[in-house]
Amino acid sequence: MDGEFTHTAPPRSDIAEGVARAPAGPMPPGARPARTALWFVIVAVLLAAVLGGLYGFNRFKQHAIADFFAHNKPPPAEIAAVTATSETVPNYARGIGSVAAVHQVTVTPEIGGMVTAILFQPGAAVKAGDPLVQLNDAPDKGDLANYEAQARWAAVSLERAKLLAVRQAGPLQNVDQQQSQLDQARGQIAKTEAIIAQKMIRAPFAGRLGVRQVDLGQYVSAGAPIATLTNLKELFINFTLPSTMREAIKLGQQVDVTADAFPGRTFSAKITTIEPQISASTRTITVQARMANPDDALLPGMFVNAAVVLPPAPPQVVVPETAVDYTLYGDSVYVLREDKGADGKPVLKVHRTPVKTGARWDGHVAILSGVKAGDRVVAAGQIKLQDGAAVTVSTAPLPPRPANPTPQ
Repeated sequence: MDGEFTHTAPPRSDIAEGVARAPAGPMPPGARPARTALWFVIVAVLLAAVLGGLYGFNRFKQHAIADFFAHNKPPPAEIAAVTATSETVPNYARGIGSVAAVHQVTVTPEIGGMVTAILFQPGAAVKAGDPLVQLNDAPDKGDLANYEAQARWAAVSLERAKLLAVRQAGPLQNVDQQQSQLDQARGQIAKTEAIIAQKMIRAPFAGRLGVRQVDLGQYVSAGAPIATLTNLKELFINFTLPSTMREAIKLGQQVDVTADAFPGRTFSAKITTIEPQISASTRTITVQARMANPDDALLPGMFVNAAVVLPPAPPQVVVPETAVDYTLYGDSVYVLREDKGADGKPVLKVHRTPVKTGARWDGHVAILSGVKAGDRVVAAGQIKLQDGAAVTVSTAPLPPRPANPTPQ
């Protein structure tokens, strides 16, 4: 109604907002820092509990792993073993050399000419004097016929001059003149025959021919190569040795020759020449040996290993070459010794022992120090071993030695 005062209640949301905004009352002094400190304490306790749990878990895991490996050791490795022996070691003066033929030449003509016939097959074996190539000699044969006719006429004229001189019907000067003409004709005949012989190129010695280097109808000049000719039945072995070996090598000593092309085969040669000078650049001495090559196995130009046989060295400790472990840090072998295990029972263990090696030959190696005769050493299976490892010895035979043992 007009003039009446009407009171309207505020909305519920405004009432709630007002209640929310109303202060709850004054906060006691020091309440806020205390609450913050409490939270820090709770977080620190939780973090310490997490880190402690992680630390305890890691310690437990390490202990479990150590316990596992302590009670679960791998079984002893199986190896092959041999006993080191004392033997007389072969003594050699070793060097690297090459093969050269005793008789080897490139066949060439002495004079030029056109090839009219090729009388050999490449690679064929020939005897000394066998014809190889014919050069054109037709003009020379014509000259030979001319000089032979001149010689006949000079001989007839000489006889007439002599007859007239005997009868005093002619001067002696005619006799001398006709004799000179006859000698000149005979000299021309000998020269022409030599030229004709030169145009038939023959093998200078017995041997085997190489690749043909001329063709039919080709003009060849003096000295042009036709083919190589090599006698493979005898060869030179040229090699070098340190100059300190000069006193040990002598003429006639045996030389064992090996080549990579023939593994396992040894050729025999004899020293025939020792160079009387020492190389100023390398301080080595050149030695030449001669050997027979009946089956034409070795060829000139091959690299070979030459070993001069010297008097045997005193007995030394010898083991198979496979027993030595060659490393950049030195050579060593695994020596077998009997120790006591954790349970008190005897057990075989290996111990890595440094050694100093000497000569090597035929799959064996001399041990200068580190191993005594009678010691048992590992000959196969070292790759799975470490110092102090327990092993068992296999009864299987040793593996075969390498086809090409390491040279020394």
